[in-house]
Amino acid sequence: MSSNPRVRAPDLLCVGESFDDLIFLDLDRLPRAGEEIRTQRFVATIGGGAVITAVTAARLGLRTRVVSALSATAAARLRAEGVSCVNLRRPGEAAAISASLSTQRDRSFVTFTGVNDRLDDRLFALRRRLRARHVHFAFSPRDCGRWAGVVQHLRERGMVASWDFGWDDRLARAPGFRELLASLDYVFVNKQEALLYARARSLASAVARWRRWTPQAVITLGAAGSRWISADRDLLVPVRPRATVDTTGAGDAFNAGFLAALARGLSPRACLRLANETGAASTQHAGGVP
Repeated sequence: MSSNPRVRAPDLLCVGESFDDLIFLDLDRLPRAGEEIRTQRFVATIGGGAVITAVTAARLGLRTRVVSALSATAAARLRAEGVSCVNLRRPGEAAAISASLSTQRDRSFVTFTGVNDRLDDRLFALRRRLRARHVHFAFSPRDCGRWAGVVQHLRERGMVASWDFGWDDRLARAPGFRELLASLDYVFVNKQEALLYARARSLASAVARWRRWTPQAVITLGAAGSRWISADRDLLVPVRPRATVDTTGAGDAFNAGFLAALARGLSPRACLRLANETGAASTQHAGGVP
């Protein structure tokens, strides 16, 4: 992210949230009010869309960098994975923590937002220093309009830009959201998010709107695979079925597979195939990074 032209820009710059993830696995059921559920399976790891996508892409051969507010554990793990980082967390600030309660069929989350509540403004302050072949955003923006301007500036400088907003039910009606969608090269959503942001009841209706609203939308469909939508493309690629241990971070791993394939110039079908396999491989372990 250096402004020094002699410093080589990374293949992929991931900009967004980081969490320390606490994952409780193999619960018989989710606890009701006042109950305590016990398990012998627990994993403490690092997560967040920017972190998981960057680590997975690095394992797939891309030079990656993260800009986020990182705990000491996350920063150390990124360095160990060969991922460079710009840490926006200041001394004394609490890192974000997310706890996942996971059964065989369902999950629930509790998140302490910590420094992530201040991350949007800090990322925006660095907007003119963002530099990479591809810049991938992984957070829900407070002001869509100003980020649309950032994305447009990146693209004018020859960079490719993508975004995974996650689930945020305010975004569908947020001022500037459609402008932001139109400014991006790629948008990543799962099926539920595709319906939410398109304000549609059926996937067919959602797909029609995504085709009009953004140049390229990539929709993950769980066990059904994934779908790449654009004005002139509607490509569905199935995924090989596998038993699942934990789905935390699978969408972010999918993004990494897609972006790695895209960077190598692979065909659209090959991009989705590698993305599917990468996301599915992530579900074989607890957490997005392990």
